[in-house]
Amino acid sequence: MSELFSVIVYLGVPAVLLLGSRHVAAMAKLGPIVLCYCAGLILGVTGLVPSTAEAMRTTVTEASLGLALPLLLFSVNVLAWRRLAGRALLSMFLAVASVVFLSTLLFYAFSAGGVERAEQLSGMAVGMYTGGIANLGAIKLALGIPDARYLLFATLDTLAGAAYLLFVLTKAPSFFARFLPAFDKRTDVEEGAVPDENGAAASPVVQTVTALVAAGACVAAAVLLAPMVGIVETEIAVITLLTTFGLVLSFFGPIRKNVVATKLGMYLIYVFSFCVAASLDLGALRTMDVSILVFILVALFGSLALHALLCRLMRVDTDTFLITSVAAIMSPAFVPMVARSLNNPAILMSGMATGILGFAIGNYLGIVVALLLGSGV
Repeated sequence: MSELFSVIVYLGVPAVLLLGSRHVAAMAKLGPIVLCYCAGLILGVTGLVPSTAEAMRTTVTEASLGLALPLLLFSVNVLAWRRLAGRALLSMFLAVASVVFLSTLLFYAFSAGGVERAEQLSGMAVGMYTGGIANLGAIKLALGIPDARYLLFATLDTLAGAAYLLFVLTKAPSFFARFLPAFDKRTDVEEGAVPDENGAAASPVVQTVTALVAAGACVAAAVLLAPMVGIVETEIAVITLLTTFGLVLSFFGPIRKNVVATKLGMYLIYVFSFCVAASLDLGALRTMDVSILVFILVALFGSLALHALLCRLMRVDTDTFLITSVAAIMSPAFVPMVARSLNNPAILMSGMATGILGFAIGNYLGIVVALLLGSGV
């Protein structure tokens, strides 16, 4: 497989799967992330990718995530966060605090049990359950987490996340309504809405070029400046700077209103997922500690339970609790589905806004938690 052909495969397969998920019902049920993981696994275990293509795979993996982070952050409206409904912002804070607390406890428990580098698991859990898959990938690169451990975590999280989402869509509303207040529909929660900003009038081609140039500038600046930071490893500095530069550029209207940037960013996340899965070493995967599944289940459902307890103490209503929980644990993409399930469109925008907030801070939190725990603080 020539380098050019390998690049075509790494970039083309996710595009085909994304297209299929939009037009084929069976593929739509699985979703592009799962499809990319599965396709990458097949590519990896069948040995169709020769060792000579590994260097190119690594390059595509790092480049796709590096560009994806600022592209996804360009659409963030930081100034709109001040208009978030008070209880939605409070509930999101409680959700984040819950996963940080549980992940820290799990670190000490698993470290005492002999699990090596348990801070990596805590960092991934904090990033994943405050923002989503993009945070997980960023933390993987920042902390130098082995592909096999990352892939196992991501795969098991997909299964646990499916169980969590099924619970939220079916039994959770009636279950939590037993001890959380009911949603007060007289309250104007739309104060938490993020203004609906129309995309710029420029053509899709112009928007694509603009988004890629801006993201490329973020990557170049982060790579050049990271070695100068000094206080942390270069990989961590690069991810932190990328996140920061992406947020800074989001203050510029034309960049924030670029509707193509988010789509490009998500496509590159699919490319990243496909490339990581294609690197699977079955031998390494078989030797992985199955206790990682226990870590994920406790981090996910334990933080959900703690979040609910804190919401009861703070008198946060059921619908707000559930929508912010989904925004944190599953990402903003799942908020509309849950809002419809709850038959409460009034909480949609607050859920989306808090989810974007979680995504924006997830990298910082995940990296800081892992570094502090790993240093013995």
